Amino acid sequence: MRNAADLISTLRRIEGKGYKAYKDIEAAYDWGEYTLFIDHVQGDPFASPSLVRVRIPQKIALFPKDAYSSKSREIALRDFLTRRFLYSSRKFCRGNRGTGNSGIILIDRPGQEILKRTSVLVTESYIEARFVMGLPAHGRTVAAMHARAMFFDELPRIVRASFFFGNLNGGMLREHIEIAEDADFLRNQLYSLGLVAFVADGAILPRASGIDPRPLAKGRAVPFESPQSLRVQVELPNRGTITGMGIPKGVTLIVGGGYHGKSTLLRALELGVYNHIPGDGRDFVVTNPYAVKIRAEDGRRIEGVDISSFIANLPLGQDTTAFSTEDASGSTSQAANIIEAIEVGAQVLLVDEDTSATNFMIRDHRMQELVSKDNEPITPFIDKVTQLYKEAGISTLLVMGGSGDYFDVADRVVCMVEYKPYDVTEQARIIAEKSRTKRRREGGKHFGVISERIPLVHSFDPSRGKRDVKISSKGLQTIVFGTHTIDLGAVEQLVDTSQTRALGDAIYYATKFMDGRRTLRDIIDAVLKDIAERGLN
Repeated sequence: MRNAADLISTLRRIEGKGYKAYKDIEAAYDWGEYTLFIDHVQGDPFASPSLVRVRIPQKIALFPKDAYSSKSREIALRDFLTRRFLYSSRKFCRGNRGTGNSGIILIDRPGQEILKRTSVLVTESYIEARFVMGLPAHGRTVAAMHARAMFFDELPRIVRASFFFGNLNGGMLREHIEIAEDADFLRNQLYSLGLVAFVADGAILPRASGIDPRPLAKGRAVPFESPQSLRVQVELPNRGTITGMGIPKGVTLIVGGGYHGKSTLLRALELGVYNHIPGDGRDFVVTNPYAVKIRAEDGRRIEGVDISSFIANLPLGQDTTAFSTEDASGSTSQAANIIEAIEVGAQVLLVDEDTSATNFMIRDHRMQELVSKDNEPITPFIDKVTQLYKEAGISTLLVMGGSGDYFDVADRVVCMVEYKPYDVTEQARIIAEKSRTKRRREGGKHFGVISERIPLVHSFDPSRGKRDVKISSKGLQTIVFGTHTIDLGAVEQLVDTSQTRALGDAIYYATKFMDGRRTLRDIIDAVLKDIAERGLN
């Protein structure tokens, strides 16, 4: 292993040479307090920045074992340290020092959610951070003196401020770890409590804006307050006793006037599959981890999906038990999205009428009178939602402001009024009984069959040009997989571009399990099992 003096010598030697001379510094270096790994040097100042790691022995970092003694705590610690490195790099790194990416030191950029990441690893022996550095250049020549300042001045200050336990705010670190541990505990309690979700009293659900996921400023947001009939009390390991609204299994309607908080509540529940940072306002808003947001997705491709539970008897005898199309309609896409979610293990469906196909959600009495069922291939969701729960145990949370017909199938109805929830289940039942609809149920006696698909490995081609594997993400919503573009715009529970990158790699990794016998569910389970046992690395 080289040492710091070796790096200084190499930088002196390559000063002013062509940029590719930086390749000579690729190596591991003993830095005394830590080991520096320069794993990959960019070929050009305008290319993706160089890949660098530092590994700090625990005997120097001095993190107490209880900071990473459980999976929840370890993930939260790694998330906290990533945020600390990002903050320190902004504080100590001078930034732009020439052309292209010259002078940057960056790490993964977390948002409001605490996610499992590979940016920082924590073991009993060491802490390792993975980040990028833009090696500085004048035009396309090496600016070695600027690089020396980055490695010998800025990076050590970032490392000491981020990964030496004595230099951290212990209270902030403890709160970050404990809030994640409590949220995981609460989420794990949902099943035994007969719930699919929980929203703590005092939670702040509204966000600063549609593009700013931080909480709405204090004084402008209405703190959440559970109806007494739905209030649940839970004892958490660190926070102690908390109360909030428990949403039981079954079919739950969220109703109310426009702009009163229906979709805001649903959005918080969508993201309740994640833990959130302290101060987010949704710290103890948790949802069944197998909850999936469902929406219509006009124009999406569908491949071999059995949508016959919802759509059958198409004109010209088109088969819907293995339905394929390059350009799905709103109703067909929503049907496929539900079936695909069930196929891979969804336990809760989250649906908002604003992003649903109207003809998929409801067919009222007047339309039934005008267009007979014999001439209507679509069985609306209202006639299947109860069957889904009774036969498959799949619950549904549905935002509905336009059709009271859903009162007939709801197990409970929550009305949002000025961002406060009210249990109006009994009122809804009285109204349903008093104003009986002449609408006829069209769903048959059973939900139908969920057919499992077997992916074919040759249909996944990651090659592009001379590269056997070329996979990249383009922002949050796009994966480029070989020559194919995967549009994730309708996958509303994605929150971080790092997830998008991981998904692209996971699809490729999944091909090793595609043997012509395993179902899609089997393959996904195998990938997740490997991640659980061996880590995202």
